[in-house]
Amino acid sequence: MTAGGQVATSRQLALALFDDARGEDLPVEAARKDIGFARKNVLIRIVDLGVAARRLIDAAYFVVAQESGVHDLYDVELDYFKWLMRYSSRNNAHLEQVITEAQRALIQATAEAEADGTKPFGSVQLIGRISYAGGRFQFRVPPDLIGIIRGPGKSHWLSLRITSLFTLSYARVMYDHLLPYADEGVTEWFTLDELRSWQGAIGAKAKEFKYFKRDWLGPAVEQINAVSDLHLSFETRNEQGSRKIGRLRFRIERKAVEERLLHTHEQAKVLYETLKQEFGLSSVQFGQIASDRDTYTDERLEQAIERTRFSLKLGKVSKSPAGFFMKALKERWIVSDAERLMVEQQETLALAERREADAREHVETRVALQIAAQDVHAQNRIVDEVRRGWEIYQEATSKQRDDLRRTFKASAAGKLTLRRLGIDVSGDFSETMFERYPDLRDGFAGFVYNKARAAKGRAR
Repeated sequence: MTAGGQVATSRQLALALFDDARGEDLPVEAARKDIGFARKNVLIRIVDLGVAARRLIDAAYFVVAQESGVHDLYDVELDYFKWLMRYSSRNNAHLEQVITEAQRALIQATAEAEADGTKPFGSVQLIGRISYAGGRFQFRVPPDLIGIIRGPGKSHWLSLRITSLFTLSYARVMYDHLLPYADEGVTEWFTLDELRSWQGAIGAKAKEFKYFKRDWLGPAVEQINAVSDLHLSFETRNEQGSRKIGRLRFRIERKAVEERLLHTHEQAKVLYETLKQEFGLSSVQFGQIASDRDTYTDERLEQAIERTRFSLKLGKVSKSPAGFFMKALKERWIVSDAERLMVEQQETLALAERREADAREHVETRVALQIAAQDVHAQNRIVDEVRRGWEIYQEATSKQRDDLRRTFKASAAGKLTLRRLGIDVSGDFSETMFERYPDLRDGFAGFVYNKARAAKGRAR
């Protein structure tokens, strides 16, 4: 990659500038052809943009990318926007300075010279109008850039998601320069003067490699490795015929997908929505967190979220979830392994009790069904015996019928049935009584059946 091709952020942005800028007579076809090797032929330069202003731009572009449609004016909560850009100052005057810096910044793009020696050039403002009032943050983005941010095939632009974590200006600049080499895994040899020029004025001491490494190069590499999706290492080469270090190149490894996604704007969005919607944090509480994000890291926020959810589940949060969360955050409350084990054991015991109760209920239900089935069977048997007894009585002779009625009336079962029905035991017992008293007929028919069955048994 040439020195010109190493300046500033994603090569994809410059390609999109050329693709979309037909009205400026830029070499569209050449730019399209350059997509496969854009790192060598396209120059992208972001002018006058510090770390805080870069964060503002990153947050704004993230909002644009996440919206369902394209808007002339983007409007979000001020707390949410500050959250996305990890803005920790409560000083509005400083925020206004950052806004002004971001509005001054430009993306400039050019390519290799044409046959007549002229170089195509494009320049666009990174962000347009910005205002905030009443807890809302509004901004405009140039239409050309909206198409770049939202358009297909601009995958390297996803680096915007993690750039809010950079606190060292040189680390961010170095990241922007080296990102295009990530797929190759190694850069060309850079001269030390070239490396120093990435930052601009860095002091006379930086001309010596040991001070440049100590104050600029080393801290930048360390931060890139800590917060970005890349892991860097570098090697040096002496100037020809000298022991003085004159060149340096980087080896680059992309981290695993899971690790690259740890620090993203999506994660920041989820955290914000959890604290805002689930716990109901106020603007003042968000300000307390934002004012010390170096202490209140994402990991610590997630620990406090887990502690709050855990305590809510146990019924230990009696007042404000937001207040409990803030206390958990400030005092570093976590869910201990012992508490997890305790809850797991309680849940295991509760599950065992539920299973035991379910089994007991199942047994009781089965017994009840068996008893009910037996009752139904017994009832059916009685109905059948009554029917058959009455048939025997109907088939008997007149004398046999009289004997059967007289025998029933004299029996203990007959007397009990007559008394239960309020019939005079000493009175006449004729067939007409069966029509008046159906229960008497059923009791009598059962008596006849049992008597006939007993007689049949004796006959055997």
